[in-house]
Amino acid sequence: MIKGLHHNAYRCRNSEETRCFYEDFLGLPLANAFEIRQTKTERETRALHSFYRMADGSFLAFFEVPDSPFEFKAQHDFDLHIALEVDSDTLHSMFEKGKAAGIETRGISDHQFINSIYFRDPNGYVIELTAKKYDHDNVVGTQGEAREALNHWTASLTS
Repeated sequence: MIKGLHHNAYRCRNSEETRCFYEDFLGLPLANAFEIRQTKTERETRALHSFYRMADGSFLAFFEVPDSPFEFKAQHDFDLHIALEVDSDTLHSMFEKGKAAGIETRGISDHQFINSIYFRDPNGYVIELTAKKYDHDNVVGTQGEAREALNHWTASLTS
């Protein structure tokens, strides 16, 4: 049985720039970092794996792999974004903090069941901070309603 999320891992350009954004700006403490010198297939490598702790005990993690090609680009929200839950007061204060720090900051977007703001981290990833609205659980609906919406969508693509 899956208990929950331990971590999501992403590539990063520079571990220290990434730390400044996630720890200094977002407030997620750096909880672990270790160097990897050899893969499980015994290939020599050089990577730093770092972990930032969230309040629920899960982590966002990053790999810096200096000599391994990887295309970093500004991600579009629909392609890749990382959504993190905050309360409404934090959402508003982080919006102001992002603007004041000169970080690309968008929002506040009303998605009916959540309000969201968006930043871009030093690696090009979109970071969404989201606060549940008072009727979040009612708007999200049930598994049956979600399945109906998915079935409708799938049928609309094949007709």
